Amino acid sequence: MPKIIIDSERCKSCGLCVGKCPVQILQIDKKRLNRKGYNPVRITDMDKCLGCKRCATICPDCVFTIQKKS
Repeated sequence: MPKIIIDSERCKSCGLCVGKCPVQILQIDKKRLNRKGYNPVRITDMDKCLGCKRCATICPDCVFTIQKKS
Protein backbone atom coordinates (compact mmCIF):
# COMPACT_ATOMS: atom_id res chain seq x y z
CA MET A 1 0.00 0.00 0.00
CA PRO A 2 1.42 3.43 -0.92
CA LYS A 3 1.77 6.28 1.53
CA ILE A 4 0.87 9.85 0.55
CA ILE A 5 2.46 12.78 2.32
CA ILE A 6 0.76 16.15 1.82
CA ASP A 7 2.57 19.43 2.46
CA SER A 8 -0.55 21.29 3.60
CA GLU A 9 1.27 24.61 3.91
CA ARG A 10 1.96 24.64 0.15
CA CYS A 11 -1.60 23.75 -0.89
CA LYS A 12 -3.66 26.55 -2.47
CA SER A 13 -6.98 24.66 -2.65
CA CYS A 14 -7.08 24.59 -6.45
CA GLY A 15 -8.83 21.20 -6.39
CA LEU A 16 -7.07 19.81 -9.46
CA CYS A 17 -5.97 16.74 -7.51
CA VAL A 18 -9.49 16.12 -6.22
CA GLY A 19 -10.79 15.86 -9.78
CA LYS A 20 -7.96 13.57 -10.93
CA CYS A 21 -8.12 10.96 -8.15
CA PRO A 22 -9.64 7.80 -9.68
CA VAL A 23 -10.80 6.47 -6.29
CA GLN A 24 -12.03 9.86 -5.00
CA ILE A 25 -10.13 9.87 -1.69
CA LEU A 26 -9.04 13.52 -1.83
CA GLN A 27 -11.11 16.48 -0.73
CA ILE A 28 -10.59 20.08 0.29
CA ASP A 29 -10.63 20.31 4.09
CA LYS A 30 -13.19 23.05 4.82
CA LYS A 31 -12.48 22.89 8.57
CA ARG A 32 -8.80 23.79 8.36
CA LEU A 33 -6.70 26.67 7.06
CA ASN A 34 -3.00 26.73 6.34
CA ARG A 35 -0.78 29.76 7.06
CA LYS A 36 -1.63 31.30 3.69
CA GLY A 37 -5.35 31.16 4.46
CA TYR A 38 -6.23 28.28 2.13
CA ASN A 39 -8.17 25.14 2.95
CA PRO A 40 -5.67 22.36 2.16
CA VAL A 41 -6.47 19.04 0.55
CA ARG A 42 -6.83 15.97 2.75
CA ILE A 43 -7.03 12.22 2.30
CA THR A 44 -10.29 10.58 3.33
CA ASP A 45 -9.24 6.91 3.10
CA MET A 46 -5.56 6.04 2.66
CA ASP A 47 -6.37 2.32 2.34
CA LYS A 48 -8.06 2.96 -1.02
CA CYS A 49 -5.05 4.74 -2.55
CA LEU A 50 -3.75 3.06 -5.72
CA GLY A 51 -0.44 4.92 -5.80
CA CYS A 52 -1.19 6.14 -9.34
CA LYS A 53 0.47 9.53 -8.66
CA ARG A 54 -2.13 11.46 -10.64
CA CYS A 55 -2.49 13.89 -7.73
CA ALA A 56 1.26 14.55 -7.65
CA THR A 57 1.46 14.90 -11.42
CA ILE A 58 -1.30 17.51 -11.73
CA CYS A 59 -0.45 19.55 -8.62
CA PRO A 60 1.10 22.91 -9.64
CA ASP A 61 2.51 23.44 -6.14
CA CYS A 62 4.22 20.05 -5.63
CA VAL A 63 2.17 19.31 -2.52
CA PHE A 64 2.29 15.51 -2.79
CA THR A 65 4.98 12.95 -2.04
CA ILE A 66 4.03 9.37 -2.83
CA GLN A 67 6.01 6.58 -1.20
CA LYS A 68 5.57 2.98 -2.27
CA LYS A 69 5.61 0.55 0.63
CA SER A 70 7.15 -2.85 0.05
